[in-house]
Amino acid sequence: MRTYSAKASEIEKKWVLIDAEGAVLGRLASQVAKILRGKHKPSFTPHMDCGDHVVVVNAEKVALTGNKRSDKTYYWHTGYPGGIKSRTADKILDGQHPERVIEKAVERMIPRGPLGRQQMKNLRVYAGSEHPHEAQQPEPLDLVAMNPKNAVRG
Repeated sequence: MRTYSAKASEIEKKWVLIDAEGAVLGRLASQVAKILRGKHKPSFTPHMDCGDHVVVVNAEKVALTGNKRSDKTYYWHTGYPGGIKSRTADKILDGQHPERVIEKAVERMIPRGPLGRQQMKNLRVYAGSEHPHEAQQPEPLDLVAMNPKNAVRG
């Protein structure tokens, strides 16, 4: 018996639509990362981009459990001495680009390197409920219905 290895010509990419409203950030990001990598397919090949395209809508309505919304801090460095900067998840989600919280969470679950960067190009995150990918006919995936823990109980 031989191990199957997908070739570039054999890979079929679908489009998946995920609504992030009320979904827990980490659980959402892990499912999105799995779909981007292609680990949900029986033809998964680690060195090929065999994942699907993912469209995430309502990114501004994603939920963080506990006190993470006010306590979770994102750091970056300007490149200058003493140039460490930070911003809380609360400020980012209420700011101009709330989709960056989901993008960063998924990015940190994808392997670093050229293949990971290629797979991240298949992710599209939108703050509101509108997206320009209706022509691709994305299949909706209801994460909240998959597991009760995927949504914040309210």
